[in-house]
Amino acid sequence: MDGIARSLSRRTLLKTGAALGGGIIASGMPLSQAIWAAEGKVLKGRSSRDIRVLDPGFYQGTIDVQVMECIYSKLTRFKPGSEWGWELEAAEKIEQVDPTHIRFHLKKGIMFTGGYGELTAKDVKFSFERVIKHNAPLKSDWGSFDRVDIEDDYTGVIVLKTPFVPLWNIALPFGVGHIVSEDAVMKATKDGGNFGMKPPAFSGPYVLAEWKPNQYVLLTPNPDWSGPKPGFDEIRILPMDDDKAAERAYQAGDIDFTEISLDSLPTFRSNPPANTKIEKKSSLWYHWIGMNMDHPKLKDINIRKAVQWAINVPQILDAAFSGEVDVATGIIPPGIVGHRDKALVPPEGDLEKAKEFLDKAGVSDLSLTIDCRNTNTHSTIAQIVQAQLSQIGITVEVNVQDSGSFQSLGMESEGERWKDMQLVILAFSGLPEPSYATSSFVQDQVGVWNWMRFRSERFDELNAEAITIEDSKERAKLYHEMQDIMEESGAFRFLTHGAHPVMYRTTQMQAATRPDGYPLFLDFRPV
Repeated sequence: MDGIARSLSRRTLLKTGAALGGGIIASGMPLSQAIWAAEGKVLKGRSSRDIRVLDPGFYQGTIDVQVMECIYSKLTRFKPGSEWGWELEAAEKIEQVDPTHIRFHLKKGIMFTGGYGELTAKDVKFSFERVIKHNAPLKSDWGSFDRVDIEDDYTGVIVLKTPFVPLWNIALPFGVGHIVSEDAVMKATKDGGNFGMKPPAFSGPYVLAEWKPNQYVLLTPNPDWSGPKPGFDEIRILPMDDDKAAERAYQAGDIDFTEISLDSLPTFRSNPPANTKIEKKSSLWYHWIGMNMDHPKLKDINIRKAVQWAINVPQILDAAFSGEVDVATGIIPPGIVGHRDKALVPPEGDLEKAKEFLDKAGVSDLSLTIDCRNTNTHSTIAQIVQAQLSQIGITVEVNVQDSGSFQSLGMESEGERWKDMQLVILAFSGLPEPSYATSSFVQDQVGVWNWMRFRSERFDELNAEAITIEDSKERAKLYHEMQDIMEESGAFRFLTHGAHPVMYRTTQMQAATRPDGYPLFLDFRPV
């Protein structure tokens, strides 16, 4: 399993030391590492795993979305560049009419393959409503979505039950926003449900020409596509799970765009391959040390505060992330609405203050456990925390677990191991929407994704209110307060958002990514 996700692909636990690009997300799983190589008009890509589902309502990872972005159309899509934003795709125009109504007008001439005709408003209605009708795991991405009302062949209105601002940052430009042919899906599935790995029709610049499981995905230009000609005659995506192997492949000239691991970044930066550009992109991951507030040893907030203040974050980042990442101020990264300028507890902590909190708790000779995944990054974090807490008299036992064991550690549905969990090292991936992060920590997520068992009525109220506010400055105030509440609980010690370094051969391509390094390969162009 790729990691933990609140829904199948909403978010995932970190699989490697690299941040956002270190795994897959999708709308839940960690973002896939992508490598694109241009050999003439061939673009070769690498993903951290194979595709699983190419149905927009049921996909399971970021690599699924990367392929879907080539073979389907959406009303809007994320823009490439250094700042987050979206642009029109299948929509010629889209506007928020009022807090619960969004009107769109489609571009004419977008055709489905297989003789299924033009993409119209009825296909948009079918595509969006089927996610809710079939209770898809990703339906939460649509929030308060109710239905689509059709005005004419090219015009429709998205109707919400209540205002839901995140729709613009999650549903429309990402996975569940892809539009499928109603006629084709109904013919292929009887009830319009999940068609898995067998798309019945395409509407994007490329089509799925061939898929050999665990070998490659082959995309070729769509002969029915009437828009701008795609940049490559062939896109080939190969599943590979080894960053180092990818770096060697780049150096050998086999690929021309790759994510690189953080520990390799200093070497490549000081001695880059010829005609290579290296960029360190931002990341939507958030890493933290959590504390189980319901464990008897951690019920006293003074003990949790002692742990918070004893942890020196810069020391951890220097050792575990090669000093290549910045300190996090919360769960919302820079560039996203709600990012805090600074945390309440200073990054370096304060050992004397930590000892004062222990004195308030009246505890001495305290022993705790810390659980982590069996990656070098998380094992290193655990060992440093162990050393740091020893300085205030807390003995820490490190429990390193494989992915299968760790991913269910804090879940009540998987047994009672959560009762023994004390400290834990966690990392979730995100999207450029603050509610995507905060929604994991409301009270109804206790024992699901809220492993800290953090509870706050005020937090829940703010979370519900924030998704209804359009003004970004007003929204930000609420998310600032929510992160304050999390930190004040003592159950969170924020570490970093990581980083996503990439390198590419400038003589072969013009690369195009989102601000987090996620490749938008429709916008890649050969040189």
